[in-house]
Amino acid sequence: MTTSGAPTPPRFKRSSPRKKQKLRSRRLVAGDVEATGEGASALAKQPIQALTVSDALPHIGRALPREFFEIDALDLAPRLLGKLLRRDEVVLRITEVEAYRPNDSACHGRFGITARTAPVFGPGGHAYVYLCYGLHMMLNIVADKEGVGAAVLIRSCAPVSDLCPPIQVGQALGLTTDWSNHPLYTPGGLEVLDGPEPESILVGPRVGIEYALPEHVTAPWRFAIAGTPWVSAPKNTLRPR
Repeated sequence: MTTSGAPTPPRFKRSSPRKKQKLRSRRLVAGDVEATGEGASALAKQPIQALTVSDALPHIGRALPREFFEIDALDLAPRLLGKLLRRDEVVLRITEVEAYRPNDSACHGRFGITARTAPVFGPGGHAYVYLCYGLHMMLNIVADKEGVGAAVLIRSCAPVSDLCPPIQVGQALGLTTDWSNHPLYTPGGLEVLDGPEPESILVGPRVGIEYALPEHVTAPWRFAIAGTPWVSAPKNTLRPR
């Protein structure tokens, strides 16, 4: 309310919490480089800049078909290296992954279908997102046929821009567990696009699975692009494939 004859002050529209959250999710926020437990993705200590779709267009291909994902997780994992994740204006290149298979004592599906793990038993090519230690949203890509119970953890990614340091995958993409069961081969939302194959690949044991059986702890089911800095710790357990 104003006094008579006085100019009316400008009124500003307050942004809704949903809009603010959407804007925050488009910023690539950083943390540490160490990956722990059941596989926290690589993080960074410096702030980084988001990459727009227009910047990324020269580098990205078409969405991969559903059939691409409907194979054994151990075969799918290395094939995902170099492929691209895109959600709206954020584009990332997959640099490090881990395979989790049926009858694998390190796989979330080892206890069967539960409310949390049901997406792992869905069709290949769908997302499985879980919260790790109450801190990080971990993105997995379901592998194989429906009902098998296998997935590939996206452990680390690099922005398509070479000017940006490594990032936490789930945070960069603004993911929550609501993205579980999302088909990654359909346009829009979150999708996996074709990208250049790496020249060479490193392999080694998976990280943070000391609770698993010895044969699964030592299994070389972790894959990374050789020569890239966007690989999580520990790096000294990786060897040329």
